[in-house]
Order: sequence, then structure tokens, then C-alpha cells
Amino acid sequence: MIILSVTCEVEVSGQSQIRQKRTWIIDSFVIEEENPGPYPYVLGTIHVERDKFVWIFLKGMGIEKDPENVLSINSRTGELLVHKKVDYETYKSLSLTFEERDEHFTLKTKLGVEIKILDINDHAPVFNSSLYEATIDESVAQGNLVTTVSASDLDDPNTPNGNFKFAIVSVTPETDNVEFYIKQNNNIGSIYFKGCFDYQKVQKYTLLIKATDNGNKVQLSSTSTVVLNIMDKNNNHPYITGHTGPARIKERESGVEVLRLQVNDNDSKGSLAWKAKFTLHGDLENCFKIQTDPNTNEGILTVVKAMDYEERSARNLWISVENDIPYFFCRVKKRKSSDLWDVETRPKEFSVPYNITINVEDVNDPPEFVLPFKEITIMENIKIGTVLETMSVTDPDKTFDNTFYFEKKEDKINWVTVNSETGQVLVNDVMDRESALLKNDTYTVIVYAVNKADPQQTGTGTLLIHLFDENDNVPLLVRNTGEMCVSDKTTNIYAADPDLPPNSAPFYWLLEDDQTEEKWKIEPNFGTNVSLVKKDTVYGGNYVIRIKISDVQGHGSVQNLFVKVRFCTSDHLTVRLGLSAVRIIIFTLLLLLATLLMALQLGKKRKKAMILHDDVPGNLMISNIEMPGTDCEVPNHISRLLLNARSGKMTNGFSRKNSLLHDGTSATSTENEMLGKSPCKFLSDSICPQSIHVDLISFYQQVSMSTNSPNYRDYSYISRVLSNRLDQKLFQLRTSEQELGDYKPRSYADEGPEEIHDENLDTLSVPENDFNPDILTNLNVRFSSLAAVCRPDLMSPPQG
Repeated sequence: MIILSVTCEVEVSGQSQIRQKRTWIIDSFVIEEENPGPYPYVLGTIHVERDKFVWIFLKGMGIEKDPENVLSINSRTGELLVHKKVDYETYKSLSLTFEERDEHFTLKTKLGVEIKILDINDHAPVFNSSLYEATIDESVAQGNLVTTVSASDLDDPNTPNGNFKFAIVSVTPETDNVEFYIKQNNNIGSIYFKGCFDYQKVQKYTLLIKATDNGNKVQLSSTSTVVLNIMDKNNNHPYITGHTGPARIKERESGVEVLRLQVNDNDSKGSLAWKAKFTLHGDLENCFKIQTDPNTNEGILTVVKAMDYEERSARNLWISVENDIPYFFCRVKKRKSSDLWDVETRPKEFSVPYNITINVEDVNDPPEFVLPFKEITIMENIKIGTVLETMSVTDPDKTFDNTFYFEKKEDKINWVTVNSETGQVLVNDVMDRESALLKNDTYTVIVYAVNKADPQQTGTGTLLIHLFDENDNVPLLVRNTGEMCVSDKTTNIYAADPDLPPNSAPFYWLLEDDQTEEKWKIEPNFGTNVSLVKKDTVYGGNYVIRIKISDVQGHGSVQNLFVKVRFCTSDHLTVRLGLSAVRIIIFTLLLLLATLLMALQLGKKRKKAMILHDDVPGNLMISNIEMPGTDCEVPNHISRLLLNARSGKMTNGFSRKNSLLHDGTSATSTENEMLGKSPCKFLSDSICPQSIHVDLISFYQQVSMSTNSPNYRDYSYISRVLSNRLDQKLFQLRTSEQELGDYKPRSYADEGPEEIHDENLDTLSVPENDFNPDILTNLNVRFSSLAAVCRPDLMSPPQG
């Protein structure tokens, strides 16, 4: 029972406001939670020494505050009543205020009162989770923590009702190699184990944990389940059971699977403890590699480096296997009740290597060049037929035909030939170092050696030919034309030579004849570019200057330089418009604008005239051909009607009188009817088709609109126009390249048979070749000038 704690403060109020001492006797009150009743029942009485009449009142929790209506007091007797249950877990105590009032309800005394609630064992311990799940490795040693559980009790922790303890009720399944136990620290229980886990026996344990309080009258409890999953680890050795595959490989093959190794492992399939890891032994040349198939756990042996049968026909290998994670071993030797058990552990054990022999099969090997890459150095322009090099080849085959022949694979300029039997590389054409296909003065030739076995195999050899330069080119002008002004004194000229030093620049320059030296000179006469100096005796015109250009070795040629001397204006005048010139330009523009406006006004008042459309066809005839159809008749002259807008006179190319058209009059009805109808109305359709009919109607309508004179009765004009229109259409309809057949045959005299010849005629003899080379020895200066322009390299023989 919890004793009542009372805090008393007496306040006596009166007119004299003098503190008075009064004796109070208050018992200790305790309310037991969840009291079954009956209600209301008397909790106790508050006794007060009275010398006169007083009223007693209670206020606070249990009265008008939560929990409401639990307590009440008799104001006259001080008797305290309880009306309903109170929960300790909700209210540990009730705080109230006690008041004493006199007969006038004047407050005399005020006390603070606290009533304790007595806890009973009405709550069982509760686990924080009804199900715990954990995972532990199979290889964990005994004595290690497996998992933890926790619980709580709503009862007073300072009483036995709020204290509890854990216990393992059951373990499923029960095995002889594992035992679980629990240790408690306040509200937390830690679960441990003894012995050795074995995944192959049990993969999961289920533990039932119970928490029970220490209540005096009754003990309450609850349970929770712990599921413990065992993770498989490597406690079983893998071992190779055999292999599948040919265990042989052809020489020079790589990237080919040779065989597969089968492995047995009792650990969980797919786990790291089950996955195999292979190691090769005896592969000194690193020709093989082995990988693990993730699905079947087989070892795949693959060739990664080509092997040669002639070197070794077989390879002996040893292969060992282990797992990706370390191996462990645990076995229970003796069980103890108070301490950890005695267990046995072993170190890592190695499996016995698996021996395998890989056979190498012989195949037809290609011929091998003794030196796959050869380099030689020669002079350019070497004599055709010279042997440059001999390509040496061997064929190591023993079981196949090792005879072979040579052939040329690459020779871009066809400079060499290759002897198919001996492999000699010979010069086939002039080898020019200045060729654009050379790179760094080097020419590449690729030769194949092909054996005669079945199937044929090919070996490749490369010959690099470095060409030394020879002085086989003369300096040439970069540009053989130039221009100068009369006022200029010099101009620059340049020469180039594709040879390399010392067979090229700097060059020697020399004017070829004395007449040239009278007008020109070269300064300096040594270098790649020099100045051509014009003397005062040179005037405007075109000049041909013969210059001899030689390289350092004296090898050169005479070339023509064409120079045009012209008169140049060097003064650059700057023209500026003055203010007066600007005013004149503005005035001219304004005058032009006014003229245009007047022309527009006069044009609006002029009477519009009807323009006659003559529909002249746009056919152009080619006159420089002769073929069927070109002997057509010359078409009649197609007259074009010209309308003079001012006089209203209509002409068709000849003078007509009395055909003036007067304004303000109209033709008679008969004339209008004639003009409004097409003459084709009176012709057949074959002569006047529909297109001509439409054109003529349009024409007569135009004539009737523009012909308003009553004196216009000259219908011969209409017939001539009609005739011209018909000629036009007939000419358009005429088929191209068709014979007219309107000419008469012409007779010619008979010249007799073709075989008969007149004996009186002399026979003309035409020699096939009457050219005499001696005429080239005496050529005049003009021909030499022309030849120097075309082939300057041939005009002067090499010197030195």
C-alpha cells in the first residue's frame, strides 16, 4: 500500500486577519486500481475539530477534472466516497484541493491532498515483435551472439508485477550438434549457441521465447518466435570427377575450347561455397586459360596462344580446384551443461590435382621468310634487270609438301619483278626517287611465298627499298611569264629543282645571248630567286629572254622567260564631290522625276488601240543539214499586221491606199457578218481544222472591233490574210524529215564501169616516209624558242 502524502496550508480569513491554529486529523487514503466494487463505497472520513459549524469541500482530479466523478465528499460529515474504477497505468495518483468554509461560505482553510492509486498485476510482459528473424553463417564459432529479443511491462517497474524474465521454451528441430541459451540484461534477452552448425543437416531453426512477470498473486506471460536461418559456408571440399572433350588442338589455332572438367561439391548449389575456382599447373608458355561455367560449375579449358607441332606435339597439365570462400571444419566432441562444448576444427585441405594431356595436331604450315622485313639502299635510275635482293624462305613442315613458289603481292608502280622459283627481286622499270608514290624516299614491295600443299598456305615478306638521289633533274623556272611596268627597274624570278642537295640549289643564272644583255641583266647570278633588272633601253612591249639555269653540279638548261612591259599609271587620284556638284545632281534628279510624272499624265489621256495577235510560230529551222525532208518548199512570207496607233493605218508589209480607219463610224451589217465569221465555215475540215477555225474567228473579231470605217470594203485584204494563216498552219502540220516528192528527176551521163581506168593518166606515187632526220640539226631561232617552252629539259644536254 502506498501511503497518502499530504501538503497542508491553512488559511484563516477574518476581519482581524489573524492567523489561527486549527487541529486536523486526516487518514492516509489509497485506491486500488480495477477494484471490482460494489460502488459507491466509503474510502474514509476526514475528521476536523470544530468549535463552530463548518462546510467541507473537495476539488480537482476525480471530482470535476479527469478522471471525473470518481470521488465525492459529504460536506457535513467529511465522509469520502469512491464511485468507479481507476486505471493505474493511466493515473498513478489523484491531486485534489480540500477547502473549509464557515456558515457564510467564507473560505477558512485550504489544503492540497494527493490520493495514491495502488497498482495490481493486470498486464503481462509484451515482446516488441511477435516474430524475430535472423541469419547466421554456418562457419560461426560457438559462443557467438545469434540474435536479441526485447519486451516491456506496463505494470509498476518498482514492484514484482513490472519485472519479468526470458526463457527458451522450445527449439525446432532439436539436433545433437547445437544448443541455444539466453542471457538477460534488463528488458533485453541475448540468444547464444553451443556446438557446430551444419547446413547440410538443418537450414533453419525456430525458437519459442517466453517472458513471465513476478506477480505475487498471479504471474502473467507472453511469447515470441525467433526464426534463425543458416547460411551455407564452405565445409565441403570440391573435387574433379572427370572431363569431356577431345583434349587435342590443331597447331596455330587459338581461342578454341579444348575440354570441360566436371566438379562435385556438396555445398549449396549456386552459393559461393559451391562455386569452383580452378588453377593451372605446368603451363609454362601460358598457352591455356581455364574459366568456370557459372551454371554448371564446370572448368572450361581454352587455348589462348597458338602452338607449333614441330616444337612440341603434346602438353601435360595439372589442374587443381577450390572454392571462392575459405574452407572450414567443425565437429562436436563432448557436450557440457555449464560451459561451451568441446569441438574439433581442421585447417584448409588441398584437393589432389587432376592430370590431363593436350595433343597438338600437325597442319600445313605456311612458308616462313628468314627475314620477314628487309631493307636495302640503292641509287635511283638503277639499270633495268639488276637483282635487288633474294627473299629467303623456309618451310618447317615434315608431313606436308614443303615446296613453294614466289609471287608479287604489292608493287604500286610496277618497278620490280619477282622470280617465282628463286625469289629474286629484279628491277623492271626506271626507279625515280622523285615519284609522288614514294614516302620518305622509300618504296615498298610485298612478296608472297605460297607452298604447293593442300590446302595452300602463304607467307609474307616485305622489302623496303631506299632510293639515293641522282642529279637527273635540271632547275626550271617556277613561272616563265611575268609583267613589268615601264617605270619598274626589277622583278623577281624563281627556279626549282626536285633533286636533293648537293644536286639542286643554289642555282647559277646566265643570260644566253648578247642582245639580251644589252637590255637586261640578272642580279645576283647565284641563288634560288634572283632579280631581273631592266635597263633604260627597254620600252613597252613583249620580250623573250633566254636564261641558262644550272644547279651546283653544273647540270642545267636554257629556258625562255616571257616578259611583258607595259605602261602603268601609278598616280592614284582622289575625287571628292563639292557642294556645287551635289546641288547639280539633286536638281537633275528632281527634273527627271517631274518629266516622268508628265509622261504618265499624258499616257492616261491617249486612246488605247487593239493589238492584233498574229500567232507567229516560234519554229527555228536548222539550215546546215542535209537529210530527207530538208528539201521543203520555202514557206510563203508570213505578213505581220502592223497597227499604227496614231493614224489607225493597217498594213501587211506593202503600201495600201484608201484603207484609213476613221473613229466614230461602224461597218454595215453585211460587212460585220463577214468579219465576225471565220472563212473556214466555207472550207472542209481537212483543209481548215478546228484550231485554225478558232484562230480565224479571233482574228476577224479583232478586225471588226478596230475597223469602224463604212468605206472598209476591200475584201481582197481578208483573202490574203486568210491565205497567210493557212500557209502558217500547213507549215506547222508538215511532218519533219519527210520527202515532198514535188521535184523532177535529173539525168546524169553514164561514166562506165568502175574497174576501167584510163591508160593516158599518170600514176601518182606517194612515198610512205620521206622524213629526213638531218633537217632537225639546223633549226632556226624561232623553233628553238618554241621548243624551249615545251621541253626545256631537252634543249640543253647535261653538263658535267
